[in-house]
Amino acid sequence: MRVLDAFHVVRLGFAAVDDVRRRIQHEQTGHRGRRDDPLYGIRRLLRRRHDHHSDKSWARLLAGLDTGDTADEQLARTWVAAQDLRLIHHAGDRARAAAALYRWLAYCADADIPELTRLARTIDSWRVEFLAYFDTGGISNGPTEAVNLLIKKIKRVGHGFRNFNNYRLRLLLHCGVDWDTIHATPLRGRLPRSVA
Repeated sequence: MRVLDAFHVVRLGFAAVDDVRRRIQHEQTGHRGRRDDPLYGIRRLLRRRHDHHSDKSWARLLAGLDTGDTADEQLARTWVAAQDLRLIHHAGDRARAAAALYRWLAYCADADIPELTRLARTIDSWRVEFLAYFDTGGISNGPTEAVNLLIKKIKRVGHGFRNFNNYRLRLLLHCGVDWDTIHATPLRGRLPRSVA
């Protein structure tokens, strides 16, 4: 069974927020983001979960959106859609998740924002795999990807291995094998005191 990983779904949602922010930034200023641009200043706040904001970060986020967003609030609506997409994974079962996904797709269709429409089209084409997350009890391919990244890192650090047995041993050492190592007894329990 193919399952759409929750991490990658959330990443797609916040990538759409970044795309909208960049487009609005370029339309308003004619250049990429710079330090004093309001939308560039809140780029990291836009990628944060809504429940991880402090009062100070909420104030900065809202001030940046008031100053830099379009009149029809395209960036704010895309941010709300990305947060709602993340919250679909917190639904208790498949039926509630399917209903929340339907409401989210309708919201994206009504918003008429090109980046959000593209995201909704992508999620809708993977609807079966998206909802399979709830059939499998929240299974994820995250651990497999973590081990795969470790394997690539070890191969890169080793500058290639000529002997497959050495490569295999190095992978077993670094990829989470628990070794029963016996710690050596220290020669001295404590430092000797100086005699006066």
